[in-house]
Amino acid sequence: MQTTWKALILRKLRQLKTFFTDQQTLIYLLSFVVGLASALAAVLMKNAIHFTHELFTQGVMKGAGGILSVAYPLFGIFLTVLVVKYLVRENISHGVSRVLYAISRRKSYIKNHNSWSSILASSLTIGFGGSVGAEAPIVLTGASIGSNIGRYFKLNYKYVTLLLGCGAAGAISGIFKAPIGGILFTLEVLMLDLTMSSIVPLLISSVTAATVAFFFMGDNVLFSFQVKHGFILSELPWYLILGVFCGVMGLYFTKATVGLEKLYKKIKNRWIRMLIGGSVLGGLIYFLPALYGEGYETVMLLLNTDGSLATGAAVFGEMASGFWAFAGLMAALLLLKVVATASTNGAGGVGGIVAPTLFTGGVAGFFFCSMINHIFGLSLIDSSFTLTAMAGVFAAVLHAPLTAIFLIAEITEGYELLIPLILTSTVAFITSRTFQKHSIYTEQLAASGELITHDKDKAVMTLLDWTKEVEKDLLTVSPDGTLGDLVKQISKSNRNIFPVVDEFNILEGVVLLDDVRDKMFNHELYDKVTVRDLMTIPPSYIDLSERGDAVLSAFERTGAWNLPVLDRGQYVGFISKSRIFSAYRELLKQFSEE
Repeated sequence: MQTTWKALILRKLRQLKTFFTDQQTLIYLLSFVVGLASALAAVLMKNAIHFTHELFTQGVMKGAGGILSVAYPLFGIFLTVLVVKYLVRENISHGVSRVLYAISRRKSYIKNHNSWSSILASSLTIGFGGSVGAEAPIVLTGASIGSNIGRYFKLNYKYVTLLLGCGAAGAISGIFKAPIGGILFTLEVLMLDLTMSSIVPLLISSVTAATVAFFFMGDNVLFSFQVKHGFILSELPWYLILGVFCGVMGLYFTKATVGLEKLYKKIKNRWIRMLIGGSVLGGLIYFLPALYGEGYETVMLLLNTDGSLATGAAVFGEMASGFWAFAGLMAALLLLKVVATASTNGAGGVGGIVAPTLFTGGVAGFFFCSMINHIFGLSLIDSSFTLTAMAGVFAAVLHAPLTAIFLIAEITEGYELLIPLILTSTVAFITSRTFQKHSIYTEQLAASGELITHDKDKAVMTLLDWTKEVEKDLLTVSPDGTLGDLVKQISKSNRNIFPVVDEFNILEGVVLLDDVRDKMFNHELYDKVTVRDLMTIPPSYIDLSERGDAVLSAFERTGAWNLPVLDRGQYVGFISKSRIFSAYRELLKQFSEE
């Protein structure tokens, strides 16, 4: 019965494509469906995390101490590892990076299980206290929904990628109730092309998701805060310095995360890795309970508590007995959050770095403001600097300043801090970008050359399946053959290139018709001159495993019009520059049409 209903629903959905003759109208409808589904997934994930926390760990984290503070996160990671190993059977960590990889190398194809597996795994990790965020898993979930809907309707790469982006935008919009932030996240982080054909579906998906999230959760999103104090012009220099500080913290967060996770990967046994990472996480939470979970409760304490000492008591308890004790604990929190996050993911947990980034930014802003007020006797507003630094560190780590600005502006339900947000985020981004060219999401993809950027030409060439353009009908000759043998092959061919291959199909050179034209009619040379004497070495060759942009680079570097193609050293055929450009123009049409 269940299969029958599923088949019926899928058949009705497929009929939509024939009902809407205008494809753009179909895309608008599908973007609405994707936004709706992504928002429901965000609501499901948030409630799954909440009820997991309530059911198993409620009351555990009321203060420092207690062996359960060590046991619960480790147990959650253990359950996550079991789910990933035996149920999912595929690595699903680092959701945003996986979405970027799917866009660049898998034609935006994301497997079906990602529509639910990230929700399950991250709910176990975060619900039991893993120090990571739910944003990356929900982005992967939303992107998977969009990708699979697009593929079900047999849309081309451009529209599948667009629906994937709609799913990601809907996920961010739904979990933060921030539609502009969701759109900008897709444009800046996933780097989708900004055209009229893409912006409207993203708007539909993002607004739909925010509306659905508001309907189900009201103001109960990840965190919400209303700005009580507006921007004061005299504080402008301090926001400028804060931007530099946030940029440095963003660099530290990125470098530490990548470095620590590499260390964990060196531990080959997954159970030992889980035990070490979980124990490190549990030990950190034992001494600094604020590192438990996503950390939004601590951020809300920083935003709503007036005065450093009162905040210290609320966050750290009796340990923060004086200002400098409080400042030391805040510095420890600032530096160790990234260790807790990397240990969670390194041990096998599933979660993202958006929440830890916002947490680090909030702590950095409050710490900066408290130190300035204490040392210089000023009265800077703690909550304003806390919020602004959240945007600053977000911009520095994700290299997404616009997303950072409008995400915090939407969360605070106002734009009173817009100028500080712009200033701090821009300075933080510039500071980070000066020393770190790529974001935490794109660094590894860029290192392997698998990153697609806003450069449309490079994107098209990267995705071009040039192997279909390889010409395999060229007649080959043996290097030990004579000029007479070559002339016989020339008489059978209408081409002017003759690959020279040995008995093992290894390319040794090439003979060009123009090079032998003056010798063809001298019969005395037929048995005296060998092919080896006539062949030349090609200026370069191309392997079948290379991408389209590498092929184009080879043509530009050599100036050749034809280059041989090899497969692990063996001759396959030739590729011509004219065929590459013809295929490129066809693919470019898919990217450019509005």
